[in-house]
Amino acid sequence: MFLTISTTGSAERPATDLGFLLHKHPEKAQAFTTSHGTAHVFYPEATAERCTAALLLEVDPVALVRRGQGKGRGGAPDAALAQYVNDRPYAASSLLAVALSAVFRSALGGQCTARPELPGQARPLRIEIPVLPARGGAELVRRLFGPLGWNLVEAEPVPLDEQFPEWGDSRYVRLTLEGELRLADALRQLYVLLPVLDDAKHYWVAPDEVDKLLRAGDGWLAAHPENGLITSRYLARHKRLTRDALERLELVRLAEADGSEVEELDNAVDEGRDTEERPVPLAVQRREAVLAALQAAGARRVLDLGCGQGQLVQALLKDPAYTEIVGMDVSMRALSIAARRLRPERMGERQSARVTLFQGSLAYTDKRLAGYDAAVLSEVIEHLDPARLPGLEYAVFGAARPRTVLVTTPNVEYNVRWETLPAGHVRHGDHRFEWTREEFRGWAGSVAARHGYEVAFVPVGDDDPEVGPPTQMAVFTRVTDTTATPGTPATTHTTDTPKEGEAA
Repeated sequence: MFLTISTTGSAERPATDLGFLLHKHPEKAQAFTTSHGTAHVFYPEATAERCTAALLLEVDPVALVRRGQGKGRGGAPDAALAQYVNDRPYAASSLLAVALSAVFRSALGGQCTARPELPGQARPLRIEIPVLPARGGAELVRRLFGPLGWNLVEAEPVPLDEQFPEWGDSRYVRLTLEGELRLADALRQLYVLLPVLDDAKHYWVAPDEVDKLLRAGDGWLAAHPENGLITSRYLARHKRLTRDALERLELVRLAEADGSEVEELDNAVDEGRDTEERPVPLAVQRREAVLAALQAAGARRVLDLGCGQGQLVQALLKDPAYTEIVGMDVSMRALSIAARRLRPERMGERQSARVTLFQGSLAYTDKRLAGYDAAVLSEVIEHLDPARLPGLEYAVFGAARPRTVLVTTPNVEYNVRWETLPAGHVRHGDHRFEWTREEFRGWAGSVAARHGYEVAFVPVGDDDPEVGPPTQMAVFTRVTDTTATPGTPATTHTTDTPKEGEAA
């Protein structure tokens, strides 16, 4: 199996930077042992103007037979001879995908310690694979790679026999990709799509393959128009695993934007105001309001639902009064950033035991969320389609039932006060809605009535006398131990926190 990656450059931005990205020196030929043979990495050309890295996977057919994987999926040969005579040693397949992951692990992860700025830069890339199985033909190759940013996707069918063209084409193609992409993105696409095009895997597909798929597909698979086909083939058509993966991909697509993105918008809006003294960013005011409400509720064990990149979790860790802090988010990328922010590996044993991060969705009931003092949903609900709010309501208020629930969301009435926000636009492109104060109070009051809570409303940020505060927060406090019977709401109080100078 053979694959080449080429790039062009100049004296200011040499093409040999490819060596830094791949962590393989252009002047050396290296060999790596795999369970199925040997992977060789070498550079046929390496100049400032053009650099090409080649990966040659030398597969041992006997090793394939000994491992019972001569025919790919399931490892069951069609006949005794088929164990030794097959295309696995020559045609790009999951064997090559696994070799890519093993040999170029740092490049796949977007890591480059010597030149940390390089992984984030898009480069002109040309990738060539001379023999690639394509069950679905050249058209399927174009359907899979076309939406991923490549300027050229060329899949030339390989004839069954060049001396007898009348025999027609084989199921193999010569693949050429050209475009300006980040190398890590290109490698992750190949890692997923090579076995998808082959429609076979040389190893048993276990549940952890779903996590591998989502990690490699982060940033492109959820929005891909063929994600159903990709997921099914990658998981060897295991219905349960495919269903699980597609549900998680849909949640990723609908997930709230990372907390930092909302925070950056708030900061930008604050900076746009004409004030003599730069105000405290709204994101900071919101976090301080949440912390004050948690302290007032006497919470010790806290859930941050939709924790994003972990800003609130980090703030809670600074206060020893909180004995257990859980951050949950649907985005693995956000959780990875949160883990890097918190650095649990640098904490002491007692400190690290206080915090837990895990992936989950508020669209479903989750037993892990039961038994906590408080739950925070900060800038979460507006990222869900309204039709999904009943699922969130039951998961949090009906099943988990913490003593206190804090919900913050933008006040759409306040948007007219922000000159930097165009008229009619929501604060973030992922917001499915933004509520007025009346709409938010109506929703919160009905939720409280159905589940045995009382609710109070707290303004966050400057409380404008005409349009209200930029952020509105509802503080739910449980007053009954069981959910009210449908049709007979529990006694519920809906109150406003008095402003300074007002009587309660």
